[in-house]
Amino acid sequence: MLASRPSANRSIITVLKPIAALSGLLITLTLGTAAAQAGHPVKGSWSGYWGPSEAQKHRILMMLDWQNNEIVGTFNPGPSAVKVEKATLDVATWTLTLEAHMPTQSGGTARYVTTGKLENLGSWNNRRYSGTYEFGQERGTFIVALN
Repeated sequence: MLASRPSANRSIITVLKPIAALSGLLITLTLGTAAAQAGHPVKGSWSGYWGPSEAQKHRILMMLDWQNNEIVGTFNPGPSAVKVEKATLDVATWTLTLEAHMPTQSGGTARYVTTGKLENLGSWNNRRYSGTYEFGQERGTFIVALN
């Protein structure tokens, strides 16, 4: 009887080794995925609409990043890109204000300011930034989603 115990222990070890290896792999993948999702809540590509009414909506794309403890970014990247001049985030309420000078139809520029709340911060596929904007004398609402 004593001679059969070492082989039983070897059988248990043989069964447990793959389970331990698989568990280690799953833990590593889980931690790696969590680390890959770390970043500033505003960082990324955002797209949506702004306008004074449903009939007068304009498409907008924002590229935002967190660099040197500041939010930086661009409205409508490309040949007509406009740099975000000032960004302020109140983390107590998750209210974000972005300021820039956007081109007008007359060829000049006008001050463009968005103020809104970041919502669904824990989500990577449903994060939103929405609120009100001012573009020169025009006022309205906007909503963008993280792409």
